[in-house]
Amino acid sequence: MTAMTQPMETSEAPHWVSQAAFPIISISLLLTQIGLGVALYQGWTWLSVGLVLVVSHLMHGQVIAFHEASHGLLRKSRFLNDLDGFLIGIFSFMSFTLYRASHQSHHMHLATERDEELWPFVLPKVSRPARILAAFLELNFGIIYTPFLFYRTFLRKDSPIRAPKVRRQIWRELAVIAAIWIGILSAVAWLNVWSYFLWMFLVPAFITGNLQSWRKYIEHVGMTGHTPNSATRSIVCRDWLGHFVAFTLLHEPYHGVHHEHAGVTHAELPKYVASLEPKSPDEVAPFPSYRSALLHLLRSLTDPRVGGQWRASS
Repeated sequence: MTAMTQPMETSEAPHWVSQAAFPIISISLLLTQIGLGVALYQGWTWLSVGLVLVVSHLMHGQVIAFHEASHGLLRKSRFLNDLDGFLIGIFSFMSFTLYRASHQSHHMHLATERDEELWPFVLPKVSRPARILAAFLELNFGIIYTPFLFYRTFLRKDSPIRAPKVRRQIWRELAVIAAIWIGILSAVAWLNVWSYFLWMFLVPAFITGNLQSWRKYIEHVGMTGHTPNSATRSIVCRDWLGHFVAFTLLHEPYHGVHHEHAGVTHAELPKYVASLEPKSPDEVAPFPSYRSALLHLLRSLTDPRVGGQWRASS
């Protein structure tokens, strides 16, 4: 495994461009979608394919913005923060309130058997074939599997989401999401623009769902500890391309910092990079690229597991 040996440290305030990552990504997504629409209208197939990939990456950034909003860190205004979270959730087939309630377990019980987002990989009682199947489905059909993961948390008999007020709000949001999607699909059918819907939303959304799943696995699967540095892979790149990717992903690659400082905005995460250096033998230093972190992950996909409970059960 290749890892950084010298952490970068800074006490400087985040640059305004870094702080403006979300609106920049949102505007870029809008402009790219317009370009994709023009390319489709003109029949420029290869340009359309390239723009679909760009749209998918920018949609991935929006999914991470959804995550930031669940922490109340996307906007200074609570109303605008929750509004953005709700709107992004509509196009992710996800209730914002449900995600926020379930995501708390991921932070409170990181890599333990009560970590809802890492089910079933945190459960030693789940067979290896079942975990491999879950990994296959999530990595290849994330657009379906990820909502399933959260709806499972909400709908099962022993759901950790018990507050009646929260559950009512989730049901209301799901009803609104269903109504909006009925309206969208009805409009698409009435206007007969299925090809535009396929290229401009469905295909990019499918790719985005898989990108989200692969990033999640890079961050956690195969890590057998309970601390941020032993249950999380972080990526700290030094080159301009790595910095650009981190910017477009709202600095999510600094994932261990996020788990250690969950109340810190995405733009400030790089300031705490020194905390990613290992403090015990089971902790992992940050990786210099997504490629090196991916290679480290791939070795664990034949037996996907997360958390220190696996060491205790072996």
